[in-house]
Formats: sequence, C-alpha cells, structure tokens
Amino acid sequence: MADDPEKPPPDAGGGLDRGVLAVAGVVVIGAIMSILDVTIVHVAINDLAREFNTPLATIQWVATGYTLALATVIPITGWASARFGTKRLYMISLVLFVLGSTLAGFAWSAESLIVFRVLQGLGGGMIMPAGMTIMTQAAGPQRVGQVMSIIGVPMLLGPITGPILGGWLVDDVSWRWIFFVNLPIGVIALVLAARILKPDQPKPAERLDFIGLLLLSPGLAALIYGVAKGSEKTDFLATEPLVFTVVGALLVIGFVFRALNAKSPLIDLRLLKRRSVAAASGTMVLFMVAFMGAMLLLPLYFQTVRGEGAMNAGLLLAPQGFGAMITMPIGGRLTDRIGPGRVVLGGMTVVVLSMAAFAAILGSDTSYWSLGAVLFVMGLGMGMTMMPTMAAAIQTLVHDEVPRASTMLNIIQQVSASIGTAMMTVLLSRQLTANLGGGAGGEIGGTEEVPPAIMEKIAPLMGDAFQHTYWYAAGLLALAFLPALLLPRRKPETSTPDVPMPLH
Repeated sequence: MADDPEKPPPDAGGGLDRGVLAVAGVVVIGAIMSILDVTIVHVAINDLAREFNTPLATIQWVATGYTLALATVIPITGWASARFGTKRLYMISLVLFVLGSTLAGFAWSAESLIVFRVLQGLGGGMIMPAGMTIMTQAAGPQRVGQVMSIIGVPMLLGPITGPILGGWLVDDVSWRWIFFVNLPIGVIALVLAARILKPDQPKPAERLDFIGLLLLSPGLAALIYGVAKGSEKTDFLATEPLVFTVVGALLVIGFVFRALNAKSPLIDLRLLKRRSVAAASGTMVLFMVAFMGAMLLLPLYFQTVRGEGAMNAGLLLAPQGFGAMITMPIGGRLTDRIGPGRVVLGGMTVVVLSMAAFAAILGSDTSYWSLGAVLFVMGLGMGMTMMPTMAAAIQTLVHDEVPRASTMLNIIQQVSASIGTAMMTVLLSRQLTANLGGGAGGEIGGTEEVPPAIMEKIAPLMGDAFQHTYWYAAGLLALAFLPALLLPRRKPETSTPDVPMPLH
C-alpha cells in the first residue's frame, strides 16, 4: 500500500501501521469465510446425504467439487491480478463466493448443491492468492513475516471453529445456514474492501498463457480427482483413480516444461531457481502433506474411537489453535528481525517432537487433558512454521513477482493438503483393515451404529490404527527439515532493490 514515494521503507523491526492493519482486516475477513466454509461443510456431509436421500459417495462431491474448482481457478489469479488489479479481483472473488453460498443454501437436490459448490470454489480459489498479494504489497518485504502471521490466523482457526459452528448449525438450526452464514460476512468484506483498499492501477499485462492454462487447470483437477477417488476406494491402482492420476500428472509435467520455456508463462516456475523460493516450496510440500493430512484425521478419531459428536470434536481441537495464536505474531516479528530460517527450524522441531509424543500416547482411552496439552504445544510450533515458510518465499521478490508467487504457493498448499489427506486416509484404512479384518477400513464413519459391547472390544484396535498413522506423519514431518535447512537465516536487506516502494 503505497504512501509517499519519498518515504523510506519501513524498518524491519517496525510494527504494522494502521493503514496496513486495516487492509489486513479486509483480507482476513474474506479468508476466514472461505476457509471456514470447508470445515463447516465436512461436518454436514452425513446430514446432507440423509436430507437428499443420496449415497455418501455422491454427496461427497459437495466437498470434492469445491476442491476441484479451487484447483481450476487458482492458476489464473496471478495473471488476473496483474491484468485487472488485485482489489478488483479480490472483490470479484468475494461476489462469486457469496453468490455460490447463497444459491447452495437454496439447493433443492444433491446435484444442484454440487453445482453451486463449484461456483463457490471458483470464487474461493481466488480469495487467498489475491488477499496474500494485497497484504504483501501493502506492507513491503521488511514486514512480510508479520503479514504472513496475520494471514495464517484464518488458516488455523478454520479447522477449529468450523466443526464447532457447523455442528451447532446442523444440529440446532438448519443445514442451509452453513451456507447462508457466509452472506453477512461476505457483504461486510465487500463493503470494507470498497472503502479501504486503494484503487487499482492495472497496467497492460502479457497475454494469458492459454496453453499453460489448458495444461495446468485440467491437470490439477484430474490429479486431485484421481487422488480423491483412490482414497475413497483405498486403492490408488484401481482403474479410475489410476487413469485420472496419471493423466493429471502428465498434464502437470507438460505444464512444467511449458512454464520453464515460455516467454510469459501462466506461473513463473523460474522463481524456483531462487534458493529461498525453492527451499520454502519443498518445506511446504512435505509439511502440508504430513501435518494437514494427519490433523484432518483427528476429528475422525474423536468421533469414531471416542464416540464424540461433531461439536465436541471441534472443541477438543481448540488447544492447537490457541497455541498457534500465541506464537504466530511472535513468529512473524522474529522472521522480520532474524530471517525465517531459524524461526522455521525452531518451530518444526517443536511440531515434530509433539507429533511423535502424540503418536506415542494416542489410544482408545488416552486422557483428553494429555491430548489437549500435546495439541497446545503442537500449535505453538505450528505458529512458528507455516507462515514464516511462506514469508521466506516472498521476502526477496519484487512487486510484479508477488502475485505469481502467491498463486504458486497456494497451488502447492492445495495440492499438498489433498495428497496428504488421501495418503493418511489410505494408511489409516489399511491399518484398520489389518487390525479389524475384512472391510472395516471402509466403514470407519459408521461406528455410531455398532453395539456398545462390540465397540468396547474394537475401540483399542481402532486407536492402535490411528497411532500407527500418526507415526507415519511424524516421520514425514522430520523429512521437511532437509529443505528447511536451506531457508534464509538473515532478514532481507533494507537497501535491497527488490523493496516494492512505491507500490503504484
């Protein structure tokens, strides 16, 4: 957010001024809405299946269709930011998301709900990349760490508050309100964006890379679809998931060759030649696959092994969010003062040790106080890891590179989280099958119908299956140390020519 062109760059250790904080408020409101929506809907899947008298395999597309829409639209946000301006793009994405949410609330069938969720995803996919670009350009590279810590708040609160809010709405109000709740939030975000964000001054951009778009968007959609189907069937080598996964991977590989050789690629993968961007991307891939995959299984543990409802499961996840809220602002300031490398390595050490501790104590009757304490410590490490990693990739970029980098990082996050969820689900299902025999792995969601006497016998075996899965997650997280060792361990130079001042 540009002020006076003569004004020097903010000091690396300075806080965020009122103008930047106002921009942050606008961005966070939109981000909370889009991220919260994902976890709210997950809680309601079973109720939606009953409401529309639809098999779970069909209604699951309410969630998967949204994810596929995200994968399709994210690649064009970097080009669209440069061509139309970030404010305009951000407001368009909010309108699409709110429109899709409102229509989903009025859905009359499973098919109509899936279509409206896809419309939601087209808007939701652009909210985070556009918001990250707006925030980064508003603060400048010397305060990117603090900016990333603010943007990270909805990423952590969504998985915690979503199940709580969604469980309450589904149980006590109506499933339609898990979509209608976005309407007032979205209107507030739109009004504030119109008033607070500075007018766009878009400049002529290179033509859209249609070939790259035709390779990457369908490639990501096919890849995520294949992974989702493989997870659903617990068999990635079955014909349908294998074909889609292979085709998707080939299209993405084709895009990589295109991006490295085209004059104006859809996403500039040549940014990965910079050590900080490559190291941050590698760290993020391994971290997101392991951590997000494992954490998305945690509500399932509370609901199936411990017999908790959706709302209680959300409440039991809260300590992790509280821990992250404590360290996120600290991590942001430390990133700007001493560089992201030391901060990320410290945070990852805490995350890996706490994940290992979690795996060690997890069982069918583990004390909730013990689990909560470990989750709190894990959250402390999380707050010092994810957003400082993203800051490491962005700190050294010039103004025009930020939108492309934000798009690339969001794609990495989305694909890695999808792969991680599928991987951990398959590992859990196979372990459940090994422990319980037969097709038990595929029926994990139906334990509420199991007689108490039988549940008492199988709960320890199920808890053991979850424990084994979390050991895999701890091992994968440890591998993320390798690229993290290459992250910059010094703050960006104040005098660097990459400082994006003035912004317009």
